[in-house]
Amino acid sequence: MKILVTGGLGFIGSNFIRYTLKNSPETHVVNLDLQTYAGNPENLKDLSGDKRYFWVRGDISEPAIVGQAMAGCEAVVHFAAESHVDRSILDPGPFLKTNVFGTQVLLDAARAEKVKRFIHVSTDEVYGSIPGRRRSTEKDPLFPNSPYAASKAASDHLARAAFMTHGLPVIITRASNNFGPYQYPEKAMPLMITNFLENKSYPLYGDGLNVRDWLYVKDHVAAIAYVLRKGVPGEIYNIGGDTSLKNKELVSYVRKMMEISPSLVASVPDRPGHDRRYALNDSKLRKLGFKFQYPFEKALKETIDWYKTCPSWWKPLKESGGYRDYYQKQYLKKSVSLSLPS
Repeated sequence: MKILVTGGLGFIGSNFIRYTLKNSPETHVVNLDLQTYAGNPENLKDLSGDKRYFWVRGDISEPAIVGQAMAGCEAVVHFAAESHVDRSILDPGPFLKTNVFGTQVLLDAARAEKVKRFIHVSTDEVYGSIPGRRRSTEKDPLFPNSPYAASKAASDHLARAAFMTHGLPVIITRASNNFGPYQYPEKAMPLMITNFLENKSYPLYGDGLNVRDWLYVKDHVAAIAYVLRKGVPGEIYNIGGDTSLKNKELVSYVRKMMEISPSLVASVPDRPGHDRRYALNDSKLRKLGFKFQYPFEKALKETIDWYKTCPSWWKPLKESGGYRDYYQKQYLKKSVSLSLPS
């Protein structure tokens, strides 16, 4: 089987490619990735020389490149996306281009190639903030509250429309907050861990009571691989983490596991449109037969240990100009003093 993976140099995409090649010896993977700031060839350095893997550097919004990359592929797993909420608030333009227009280009190419499966990877953020103790189901309406979430909701609608209008065998997955190895260090978990390792402050938004559901990336990619095999075209599957924590609880959990002083947690003003709570009901996926493998504490320890042992991966990223520019725009203006990367 030959599959096209978009965004395979990113955090989740690279973990999916590694999982697929390890567990499906007959599968060949074409990775279409533009190598933006969050796409890192080092993420798949261990696959160097594997004849089942081929990287095409290209933009998913370019029809000619997409068509060439997809040629001969039986399935598409679409990860490629601008995905950072704070960046979408600063500049929503790239999110619309990649997440909306790029998705439509892929859907058009998949129709032309007559692919047998198209997995569109989305997010719990499209549901918006969930009050009380309930969890979002796949039938819930979408109420995105950030430019990022709005762009992903739009791409979800395009994917569903391709199924309803053209019969393209699309399956949509929506996942909780991911964490694990190879996550770009502007995201909450790796920023927290690496700042603590460098004895630098971690910026905690607002009152710290916003709730997120945490999903280990290895469980996430296993779930996507399962849906690729067993999922029903036209359906949506939530992939939840089953570990809901307030942000301040998460910080405390990580800090205590790493034996870090509370003084390295710096309170900063809340960001605009900050959703209070996300939570997914993933009973549909479980009824399909998927079983999660990683308890949160075990996954968190593995993640911390990975960042401890791989400073050669994350330190250059934190020292890069793009990371520093973003970090300064977000936090230097805040009312507390934060230690920037040197």
